[in-house]
Amino acid sequence: MASQLSFTGFAWKNLRRRRLRTLLTLCGITMGIGAFVALVGFSRSFEHEWLRLYQSAGTDIAVLQSSLFNSSLDESLGAKIKALPEVAAVAPLVFNLIDLTPDVNALVYGWPADSYELDSLKFTSGRPFRAGRPDVVLGDLLAQNLNKKTGDTITILGETFTITGIFHGGTALETGAVIMPLDQMQNISSREGKVTAFHVRLRPTPAGESYDDYIKRAQDEIDALEPGIRAEAAAERAGNNQIVDMAHAIAWGTSSIALFIGIVGIANTMAMSVFERTREIGILRALGWKGRHVILLILTEAAGLGFAGGLLGIVVGWGALRILSVMPQTASVVSTSVSPVHLFESLLIAIGSGLVAGAYPAWRGARLSPVEALRYE
Repeated sequence: MASQLSFTGFAWKNLRRRRLRTLLTLCGITMGIGAFVALVGFSRSFEHEWLRLYQSAGTDIAVLQSSLFNSSLDESLGAKIKALPEVAAVAPLVFNLIDLTPDVNALVYGWPADSYELDSLKFTSGRPFRAGRPDVVLGDLLAQNLNKKTGDTITILGETFTITGIFHGGTALETGAVIMPLDQMQNISSREGKVTAFHVRLRPTPAGESYDDYIKRAQDEIDALEPGIRAEAAAERAGNNQIVDMAHAIAWGTSSIALFIGIVGIANTMAMSVFERTREIGILRALGWKGRHVILLILTEAAGLGFAGGLLGIVVGWGALRILSVMPQTASVVSTSVSPVHLFESLLIAIGSGLVAGAYPAWRGARLSPVEALRYE
């Protein structure tokens, strides 16, 4: 019992004994977890913002081709979709990520002047744009970054537009965006008569039918209108598009590299600890410690490093998200909200990384012969 009660004390004593090494190891795991929190949190918040974009406007289905960026549909398809009995409203749109200045890029949307999606915007100044006019409205965050106000002009792809209003949107994808008349967006992007996608709002779900079944029935009817089109439920489209997939891949790839570096740092610290404490481990074994006690001691130290690095990494990662959320280049797509699940997941990964890193040093320490360890100089 006495040996069990001393695990924490022994672990803390060893970590404190080599303070510089412990600090450097903490820095490694902190950077790894910080990268995981920031990058994976960024990609997940990006996906969440896409979903909120649909939810705030009341969009149930998105209609496009197989690839979001390469999608090009005839604008006339909108009338066919609108004629379906389940459909309440259809909103065609064109959008692209465009450099507005050398330092600021933003999502630029082209919407019809009567699009139902405009109803979700709250104008803080000015008015909506008018069809057929070189008008645009700016999200309040983008207007702040560009230092623009109602009545100013803005140049987009070589064309000059008048800012008729500033709005606050329901998501970061709107507050950092430009919205202009659909015909103007088609003109500057050379897509006359073409749209990127159609957003569809359905009528209320009929009594006796579940919402999922109703969505599926509407999807099948839209898919049957023309070959090569795909209707997806808004929730599926939010997590299944090229932008989100690319963000996820980059986030996990970069985080994995950073975490690997952190794991190597902990493994090195634990291996050196076992080497330097050979006589100490031999004395503990001579006093009756079993091999499993030595393993538990070393794993406790490694898990402690992982836990402390995880806490620091969460703070660093959240701070990085805060910085990204105010930078003009990324403010339009970054949210600082991090779910508790993501934070808990980050902490578990940090502790797990510590245990993985300490496994081999713990095994080596447990295999030390008490006699040989006591002879070690």
